[in-house]
Amino acid sequence: MTNSWVNWAGDQSCTPASIAEPSSPEDVAAVLAQAEANGHTVRVAGSGHSFTETVLTDGTLLRLNKLDKILHVDRATGLVRAEAGITLNAASNALHPLGLAFPNLGDIDVQSVAGATATGTHGTGSKLQNLSAALHSVELMLADGSRVELNEQTDPDGWRAARVNVGALGVVTAVTLQMVPSFVLEGVERPVPVEEVLADLDTYVEGNEHFEFYMFAHSPLAMTKRNNRVELPEQPRGKAMDWFSDILMTNYTFDALCRLTRSRPNLIPMVQRAAAYAGSYRRQVERSYKVFASPRLFRFTEMEYAIPREHSVDAIREIKEVAKHFDTPMPIEVRWVAPDDAFLSPAGGRETCYIAVHQYEGMNYEPYFRACERVFDRYNGRPHWGKRHFQTAETLRERYPEWDKFAEVRRRLDPKGRFTNAYIERVLGPVS
Repeated sequence: MTNSWVNWAGDQSCTPASIAEPSSPEDVAAVLAQAEANGHTVRVAGSGHSFTETVLTDGTLLRLNKLDKILHVDRATGLVRAEAGITLNAASNALHPLGLAFPNLGDIDVQSVAGATATGTHGTGSKLQNLSAALHSVELMLADGSRVELNEQTDPDGWRAARVNVGALGVVTAVTLQMVPSFVLEGVERPVPVEEVLADLDTYVEGNEHFEFYMFAHSPLAMTKRNNRVELPEQPRGKAMDWFSDILMTNYTFDALCRLTRSRPNLIPMVQRAAAYAGSYRRQVERSYKVFASPRLFRFTEMEYAIPREHSVDAIREIKEVAKHFDTPMPIEVRWVAPDDAFLSPAGGRETCYIAVHQYEGMNYEPYFRACERVFDRYNGRPHWGKRHFQTAETLRERYPEWDKFAEVRRRLDPKGRFTNAYIERVLGPVS
């Protein structure tokens, strides 16, 4: 039986020489010693929700799913020490009864804390930063099995590199997260014409703590979603309503329609218009993480770019126009985040608009994504590190003012290039 690993989307796979599932930092050190002895490079897999080749290796693959415990909670300061393999959902469920929550989350929460932060995963909210900004401190194990604690006091450059590290510095074994008091959100979804949203975009983005929308190439409607804190008790919906809305309609029915368009692409405009109208009014009052995230049961691949916020309207219109010329039943997603200071954060140093395009499984993504990337390139876009793109270190270097600082930290922490693979070499260059 071969050791094999496949990502969530099913479109990235590898057969490592060995797969290890350590259950303690000491186990991680033993695996790294064995990798050194065998001359293997090492990559770490989280929950497999990246669409890139970031995990792929023919050396040693580490899976941290057994390193999934919360180690310490300080309810007064909101600082939480957790092992790197805990998922965002498990952390949210464990911390809510203790009165703590992530300040923001994306629309799925099954990723590991280490994987989500390493790739710059984000939610939406013009005053809120991406998830890695919550990393108060990062425990990193180096190739020789030694552990370093990286934070603003111990190693400011190391900390700013480790918060979005693409797995290129070492193995994150634990993190200290800065959480906030738990809160209830009112989530309101309703269709609004795209051009109406764009005509008054700043009001939508600034007038809500969390604002985002989906749109389809062939529909005039934007499916807007506004999440705002409310001083109300949570109002869980019944299981039947949850299943109908989140599973039957959003997943199974849309999946069936996408599968139909795969064989009959001429139906795409009709399916998109119907889906936009069907995604009509919905209101939810629930604990934050249940409003932020929803299940994704059908498979797709994705490209997402971070562009300067001031280009939002022009870029949104251009991407919608590009999508009309390709066969894809999938929507376009638009979100906003605040700047942060991690060296490789796509939102680093600038107010950011994220635009994501998707392609359904089994349908050709590359021509569509390349056409979209040409638009993003014109706006000095930076790709989400966990989603498909065609950039190289040469094309990316000029987009990150502190690129060389990350490279210096990488040379210092992984001088022999133990934590690399073909993707890392392509997007970050060789260690030397």
